[in-house]
Amino acid sequence: MTRVVVIGGGVVGLAAAIALLRDGHAVTIVEPGVPGGEQSASYGNGTLLNPSSVVPMSSPGLWKKVPGYLADPLGPLTIRWSYLPRLLPWLRRFVAAGSGVAKVEATGRALRPLVADAPALHRKLAEDAGVGDLIVRQGVLFAFPNRAAFEAEALTWRIRRENGTRWLELDADELRQREPALDRRYSFGILVEENGQCRDPGAYTAALARYAAELGATIVLTGATGFRLEAGRLCAVKTRDGEVACDKAVIAAGAWSKALAREAGDIVPLESERGYHVVIENPGIDLRHPVMPSDGKMACAMTPAGLRLAGQVELAGLDAAPNWQRAEALLKFARGVFPALPADTPLDSVQLWMGHRPSTPDGLPCLSLASGCPDVLHAFGHGHVGLAAAVTTGKVVADMLAGRPPAFDLAPYSAARFG
Repeated sequence: MTRVVVIGGGVVGLAAAIALLRDGHAVTIVEPGVPGGEQSASYGNGTLLNPSSVVPMSSPGLWKKVPGYLADPLGPLTIRWSYLPRLLPWLRRFVAAGSGVAKVEATGRALRPLVADAPALHRKLAEDAGVGDLIVRQGVLFAFPNRAAFEAEALTWRIRRENGTRWLELDADELRQREPALDRRYSFGILVEENGQCRDPGAYTAALARYAAELGATIVLTGATGFRLEAGRLCAVKTRDGEVACDKAVIAAGAWSKALAREAGDIVPLESERGYHVVIENPGIDLRHPVMPSDGKMACAMTPAGLRLAGQVELAGLDAAPNWQRAEALLKFARGVFPALPADTPLDSVQLWMGHRPSTPDGLPCLSLASGCPDVLHAFGHGHVGLAAAVTTGKVVADMLAGRPPAFDLAPYSAARFG
């Protein structure tokens, strides 16, 4: 029986742990906080399970927008001036990754197999874990001020279509019937029926941890700090509380994976895309679908706790204090999207959260064997698709460890691509 340590108790790490347990391995999960807690990106996710999420953030012409990202601290994507010197190497790669249409198309093709069938895959896993009701497939509504705004995103939607996404186009009347709460300034909509939702990502992650424990996993609440190797082979994972002996290890520590990957032989330009969310407990509206307003770059979705408004990208590193004005900007914008929201909801009466998406500059995760040790596997850097891609990532990890042929080409996800 192979002893495997999975470093990271977020949804990716847990999906990998469950796949490994089903293969008969002895699994220990090392995670600093209680799985499903606010420390992980899984907790604060926008709740969407979108097979249509195949378009990276970087796109042709992005470099022209960088000055605006620096100038607007409350915009959908912002860069803190104080962090810019450290960010520059990543930022150069980020801009280069979207410098041509062919590059963006290639990324879309690589992302599709990771997120394909995400709602169905998660529904099955959730049912196995006893929380099948948390996964629903009612489609996601993309709202635009007009058709011209949709056509301005032609590249995005072409890449989605070429990767299997289909949608319904809604005129103003159909949009109003589908989502009465939307402001009338939105007169065109796209309903992607294949997309789904995890109604409570934190509760789902906690349930997966319980299920992994039922299958035999040991969960150790501490932080991993490195590896002990002898003659190039893995002997143990080092933690803040001592060593955990093992034969194999999986790095699934999200935005905190960079140092571990380096110790395993790969220099990965990994950054935190800091995301924010706001939850309004009694919003006064009940959405029929999760809504993505095109002019807001945010997810608006009903959860058991209330209306969750999630989005924003802030590049400021792992250590900077949150800028809660960004959460307030989400709330302010949402009032323009849904006029029935209370106009006087104070910020201190809603739930606020800030977390760290693990982001590579090219928008693809690292999903490969480590260059410096064949006993260490990478499974991190999923950016905006960590939740959607988790089940497939878990299966890939189990296949790699077992030496089974992959279901699709894994070359685009090699950590060695960064040199």
